Amino acid sequence: MADAHALDEVVRLTSDLIRFDTGNRGGGDCRERPAAEYAAALLADTGVEPALLERTPGRTNVVARIEGSDPYADALLVHGHLDVVPAEAADWSVHPFSGEVRDGVVWGRGAVDMKNMDAMILAVLRAWSRQGVRPRRDLVVAFTADEEASAVDGSGFLADRHPELFEGCTEAIGESGAFTFHDGAGRQIYPVGAGERGTGWLKLTAHGRAGHGSKVNRDNAVTRLAAAVTRIGEHAWPLRLTPTVSAALTELAALYGIETDLSDVDGLLEKLGPAAALVEATVRNSANPTMLDAGYKLNVIPGTAVGYVDGRYLPGGEEEFRATLDALTGPDVDWEFAHREVALQAPVDAPLFARMRAAVEEFAPEGHVVPYCMSGGTDAKQFSRLGIAGYGFAPLKLPPGFDYQALFHGVDERVPVDALHFGVRVLDRLLRTA
Repeated sequence: MADAHALDEVVRLTSDLIRFDTGNRGGGDCRERPAAEYAAALLADTGVEPALLERTPGRTNVVARIEGSDPYADALLVHGHLDVVPAEAADWSVHPFSGEVRDGVVWGRGAVDMKNMDAMILAVLRAWSRQGVRPRRDLVVAFTADEEASAVDGSGFLADRHPELFEGCTEAIGESGAFTFHDGAGRQIYPVGAGERGTGWLKLTAHGRAGHGSKVNRDNAVTRLAAAVTRIGEHAWPLRLTPTVSAALTELAALYGIETDLSDVDGLLEKLGPAAALVEATVRNSANPTMLDAGYKLNVIPGTAVGYVDGRYLPGGEEEFRATLDALTGPDVDWEFAHREVALQAPVDAPLFARMRAAVEEFAPEGHVVPYCMSGGTDAKQFSRLGIAGYGFAPLKLPPGFDYQALFHGVDERVPVDALHFGVRVLDRLLRTA
């Protein structure tokens, strides 16, 4: 059982980690090393030997293995990232890298995404060191760089260049799962991630004939790009149910006493009310135009125009996604992946999922654990290259009105101290028994 020292320490560690400005601006503009050295020193205090690994100077990852009591058990990867998205101090009520603790809340960039989970992992392992606890199976702990960009300096680098560090790992837990979702009717739902949509960030290029803006031009690259972007933005993607999403809908329908009719998913989502938000973004592929770039002078028609689209596809949906983009862009616009990562799916009938459910329900008996598929992506994508099934499990018990999802990458990101205490207790329970 997590002791009082661990509960105090998780708050301090969260605050300390926030104070390291690890804002990832993309293009390599980030430096995780100070935070990595801090985490490595805390791990070293427990008697393990953490490795600090870099593809690029300053972009540091930490990996350590805690030996389990059962040498025949598969290992479990427990991972969190050290980088955060940037923050503009002028927009915040407190400085985003202050780590201020005020009125029972820890404030700062990374409070929910995801230095809180990093601190929970460290607090649990340090408590075990004091208590002489060993997990049943080997635990591989990884604190990664670059998750908020391409992961090439983080989990991608580790999976490709240092797979030996993850030998024996068959499952993993990481960010974005086991948080309280309040449905507005008194129910507390704890979604645990068991899938992720794939990432298909696209670059569109339209070609045409350059010319004077005052002349008729039927080969206008801007017009062609705009037409393609409009078609993509207005496209109605067909319904596609994966096993994870089907399981989520079935459990939610049972919770609300609704007949499970998967032949009318849109109708079922309407009946679920606010809880539909846990599912509705993952019953279809999606493609949202986000950026346009064309021309250099108002009265000059450019020869090329470029646009960008944030595309996401379900497990098993990439082929359909590609074919649809071919049709929507048409013959005058080329497209390519600016960044691509696989879609994931993990079994919801696995013993680990049952143990995650039990760990949450022990400390939140009023809660209802359901599987869900994440609409975005995490480091689990890169670790899947090693055959590791990834789950989203970073437990937090949140009060009503606390909009967890809005605080991801949002202004005034913060986490309640009580939520961190809950997370440490649940994580301790899970990792002892996993």
